[in-house]
Amino acid sequence: MATVIGPTAAAIAVPATRALRFAQCRTLLLLFLGYASCYFCRSNLSVATPLLLDELGRRGISHAVAMVSIGSMASWGVLAYALGKWFLTGLGDYWGGKRNLLIATGGATAFTLLFASGSTLPLFTLAWVGNRLTQSIGWSALIKVSSRWFHYSRYGTVAAILTCSYLLGDAAARQSMGLLLQHGVGWRALFVFGASVAGLMFLANLLFLRESRTDEGHPEAVANPRNVFSGAQSGPKNFVALVLPLLRSRAFLMVCLLGFAATMVRETFNTWNALYLRDFLGYSISHSAALSAIFPGVGAISVLLAGWASDRLPVAMTAIVAFCLLGPYSFLPGAFALDFGGKQAGAVASGLVDGTGYLGGVLAGYVMARIAVAFGWGGVFITLAVVSALAALGACYLYVLNARHVVAPLQ
Repeated sequence: MATVIGPTAAAIAVPATRALRFAQCRTLLLLFLGYASCYFCRSNLSVATPLLLDELGRRGISHAVAMVSIGSMASWGVLAYALGKWFLTGLGDYWGGKRNLLIATGGATAFTLLFASGSTLPLFTLAWVGNRLTQSIGWSALIKVSSRWFHYSRYGTVAAILTCSYLLGDAAARQSMGLLLQHGVGWRALFVFGASVAGLMFLANLLFLRESRTDEGHPEAVANPRNVFSGAQSGPKNFVALVLPLLRSRAFLMVCLLGFAATMVRETFNTWNALYLRDFLGYSISHSAALSAIFPGVGAISVLLAGWASDRLPVAMTAIVAFCLLGPYSFLPGAFALDFGGKQAGAVASGLVDGTGYLGGVLAGYVMARIAVAFGWGGVFITLAVVSALAALGACYLYVLNARHVVAPLQ
């Protein structure tokens, strides 16, 4: 009588592991493209600013006044973004990250189309504020979903990959819009183009994104045992219970302050880069739009290298990347937020870091416009240099705090 030999545990584990890896790659791709699409509805204002200034000039508004008006609109948008980060991103810890991402991409689509249909500054401002407010919960969606798909030992690599979504999304948006400008497309068509990209990714994530690896029968992901909720017997019951443990951590507060400085520098470049290239260096509008993609494009390389190394040198990398911008910036609302908040409060931790950061980003619009008008672009760069120096000192202090608590990574 023949003996039937059942499959070994190893034989069963291999297909299961392969299926998990495929599902993780699909999830990363959807999150990556979903958030990247939001930047087609964010970088469009920077690319279109020279055209908007020209249109306002034809209406009798001086260049300086128009520049300050657009700067004010950008600042109101960043303020709405920061407030959304603080008070709305935590919803993802209750209803899941997928809903947050759908609201971000869907809202970006709707409000960008509203902007394209407008013709007055008040309507432009309303549409831009609505756009930034709905997009404010997008990044926390990536953090929340990632915490349910990956072990904490891969947070640095995952955060680096996802950070490249907005760097490469920003670069791709500026390059593609620069090409459209070369073919004589107006600023309204740029906004419609951006809305189309975001709308497409709204549908893709609606149909294919899964909230957690357990939804497909895989074992639950392991959170960082050092997260501020690791000793709790049960999950936080309300928003205050989520926030208070984070605010009691000096290291977390320092991460928030570093976010303030890094976002101020980053948003200044994002907002005014194209206009600076045209007004100060004399490039054409389309060429300025294309060249402005260098900043996020080069930053993507540093972020990938820093994220890969952080999973292997978790303490030393904080000091090594302290003198760069986009490397540490990717850690703040990404890997650091996951480490502090874990699976229970990853979204709200990311929101608090990013929300504080974008209060610094508010200054990139109106305040930097005033400095540029009063002291020229040299005054803007001196201001950013001072902020960067202070941030480097803060990063050194964060290194000291982190060096006291080192946990061996999960293999």
